[in-house]
Amino acid sequence: MSGSLTYAALCPATTGKKAWLQLEDGTRFEGLAAGLPGYRLGEVVFSTGMTGYQELLTDPSYSGQILVSTVSHVGNVGVTQRDNESHRCWLQGYAVQDMSSFYSNWRAQKGLPEWLREQEVVAISGLDTRALVRHLRSQGCMRGVLWHEGTLENVEEQLAAWPKMEGSNLVDAVSPAQVQFYGKGEGRPRVVALDCGMKEEMLQLLLAQGFEVVRVPARTSAAQIMEFQPSGVFLSNGPGDPAALPGIVGCVKELMGRVPMFGICLGHQLLGLALGATTYKLKYGHRGCNQPVLHIPSGRVEVTTQNHGFAVDEKSLPGKATLTHKNLNDGTCEGLECAEARAFSVQYHPENAPGPHDSRYLFEKFWSLIGTLQHA
Repeated sequence: MSGSLTYAALCPATTGKKAWLQLEDGTRFEGLAAGLPGYRLGEVVFSTGMTGYQELLTDPSYSGQILVSTVSHVGNVGVTQRDNESHRCWLQGYAVQDMSSFYSNWRAQKGLPEWLREQEVVAISGLDTRALVRHLRSQGCMRGVLWHEGTLENVEEQLAAWPKMEGSNLVDAVSPAQVQFYGKGEGRPRVVALDCGMKEEMLQLLLAQGFEVVRVPARTSAAQIMEFQPSGVFLSNGPGDPAALPGIVGCVKELMGRVPMFGICLGHQLLGLALGATTYKLKYGHRGCNQPVLHIPSGRVEVTTQNHGFAVDEKSLPGKATLTHKNLNDGTCEGLECAEARAFSVQYHPENAPGPHDSRYLFEKFWSLIGTLQHA
C-alpha cells in the first residue's frame, strides 16, 4: 500500500481530524474524529455484540455512557428507522476500531456516520479497541472523556467534575413525560408498563402476546397505576444505579402482591430492592450477546443478550425470593421469583433485539400468570 494512503483517506466516515478517549486513570487512546464534532463525558463501557449496533445506540440504558464496540468493523449494514429501540440515541459517545460510510443492505436508509451526526453523537474511529477493552476488563469500567481536536482543553478538570455511575439517577432523563396507550381492544388484559427507559421491542412483544399496554412515566405512583385497573405491571429496563431510585422502589413495593409483576434488567433490580434485597456495581458489567445463563428449575442453558452494570446480590435474597437464573460466566443473579407476590424478573434481555430469541418464553409466562388469575 502506498504511504500516501492513510487511514483517514481510506475511511470517509471520519473527518480527518484527531480525536482522543481518556480514562480517569490517565490512560489515553488516540484515533480519528467521527460523528458530531465536540466532546462528551461518561462512564466508558464495552459491548461484545457482533451485530445490532443500531439497537445498542438507541437503547436508553446507555444514557450517561461512552460505548466501546469490540467488533472490529461497524457501519456495514447502514441504518434503518425500523431498527430503532427508541426515538433517539441516548449514549454519551461511541468508540470503534473501524467505521464505514459504505453499506450493503437493502433495508438501509442511510450510512452510520451521517446518522451519528444527525443524532448528535460524538464518536471516535481508528483507535485500538482491543487494548482499551483489555484495560477496562483489568481495571474496571471508569469515567472517561471523548473529544475531537480543538474542542476541549481542561480534560482532567472535566473528568474530575463528572459524577460517577454509583448513586446516579439517569431514569428521569429517559422516561416519557406522558401516558401512552397501545393495543386497546375488547377482552385484552391490560398491562401497565413502568417506563424507566423501555426498549421498543419489549413493547412489541407485550402487544404480540395479546396485552393492551399502558406506558407510564417512571415516577407514576402506585395509586395512579392502580387507577388504570391493570391485570399486571411490567417493570422495564433503564440506565443508572437502581439504589438511586428509592421513590420508584417504594412504588414497586406498594404494588407487590396486588397484581402480577414482570421485570427486566433495571426492572429486575427494582423488584429485588422492593423485596428487601441489595444491589452492587459489577467491575465491568455484562454488555453484549451470547452470555450463558442457567435456568435453575429446568437445568437448561439460555443464550442471552445483556446490558447492565449493576446486579442483585444473591446473598441478600434468601427468605425474600427464589433464585431462578444464574450467570454461568461469573455466577451472578440473573433471575428471581417471589411466588407469594406473583412477581418474577430477569437481569438479561429476553426480548433479545437483535437476538438470540431463547428467552422469549418469559412473555408467555407473564401471559399465563395473568390468565390463570383472571380465570380463577
